[in-house]
Amino acid sequence: MSKDFSTVAAVRAIAEPIAESLGLEIWDIRFLKEGSGWFLRIFIDKEGGVGIDDCVEMSHALNGPLDEADPIEQAYCLEVSSPGIERELTRDEHFQKFLGAKIKLKTIRPVDGKREFSGVLESYENGAVTLRAEDGSGLTLLRKEASWIKLDDFGD
Repeated sequence: MSKDFSTVAAVRAIAEPIAESLGLEIWDIRFLKEGSGWFLRIFIDKEGGVGIDDCVEMSHALNGPLDEADPIEQAYCLEVSSPGIERELTRDEHFQKFLGAKIKLKTIRPVDGKREFSGVLESYENGAVTLRAEDGSGLTLLRKEASWIKLDDFGD
């Protein structure tokens, strides 16, 4: 198990009950090094969308418990935000929740000479994503073969 994974798991265990008490859900948590600094990014969501007040409230509610549990050894910057309209789908429950929604994805390696695809999320089973394009063609690939998979609320 990687250090970043265990850090994220520890933060999730602290953050989920706090988010729930505020009427929020944790969409995703990322612990990343960018340049010389570390960032703990917590993406929150709720029915109807998240506003700046939700982010501030979650950040304030989380500061004390994170300091007390101290799951992160190095200094870091805490960022709490919405996953946005074109939110990245990263967890099994994200894919299940958005079956039938428009998505776009970028593959790690080209498929038939292309790396970017868009269409409707037709199915998700055992880590395999099936996308149905507007022309009726389909693409099935393992989630790990994609650089990213996002909601496509704007279309192309």
